Amino acid sequence: MDCVEGVKMLPDECIDLTVTSPPYDNLRTYNGYIEQWSFEKFQAIAKELYRVTKQGGVVVWIVGDATINGSETGTSFRQALYFKEIGFNLHDTMIYEKTSPYPANVRYQQDFEYMFVFSKGKPNTFNPIHTLKTLGEIKKILRGSYDHSTRTYRSISGETERLDEAGLKRLEKASKNITKVMSNVWKCEAGYQKSTTDKIAYKHPAIFPEQLAQDHILSWSNEGDVVLDPFMGSGTTAVACIKINRNYIGFELSKEYCDIANKRIENHQAQIEICV
Repeated sequence: MDCVEGVKMLPDECIDLTVTSPPYDNLRTYNGYIEQWSFEKFQAIAKELYRVTKQGGVVVWIVGDATINGSETGTSFRQALYFKEIGFNLHDTMIYEKTSPYPANVRYQQDFEYMFVFSKGKPNTFNPIHTLKTLGEIKKILRGSYDHSTRTYRSISGETERLDEAGLKRLEKASKNITKVMSNVWKCEAGYQKSTTDKIAYKHPAIFPEQLAQDHILSWSNEGDVVLDPFMGSGTTAVACIKINRNYIGFELSKEYCDIANKRIENHQAQIEICV
């Protein structure tokens, strides 16, 4: 069903987190439904998202801009400012860096999209994702030196070792601070059999990576929380929720895409039941 009408059915402040990727200007037709997407339609869903989001809840809005007559539309910024206008905080402006960017003739290739993180007050939940520090950062922690030509690390005590996988693990044991919180620029693989291994999902024209959805859900919610996707599309948000034990609600106008999402959901639920 239509997302605005669907979200209107939900009670006030019942959603912990929204993770969604709405239609991008007129970049795709989405079975003709793009004709029903306008800024007024966006305003309607934004207001409903504010109403249903719990105090301290978060909305992750992943969006890009079309280029028309040589100029980017700026729709993403216009939407972000409107979210602020109706009461949301712009908690973070994150970047999704694509591994399969769009080529361009008279400008640099387009290899990122915005991930606006809005909060209703101060976020209740933040579970930061960590990544391994660079060798240079590790060197500073352990107060040693690293020889790039021989790939060896010499500690302050004079011990030398080659930094293969085993050596890196030993370094990890030697330092309790070898990881760091990820930056707000997330590089994520996208494309066939990269965004997801669910082949049926590629019948949808614009799936976004499962890992991207999952990382946001891990970051801004806890197990058992309710996650909303008003533009469910191929069901990526639902699949991510199933994998990490969140509840989900989704709306999708196209019956064809609903069928794709439901099939993916059924498959993943069946896999979990087999594992249990």
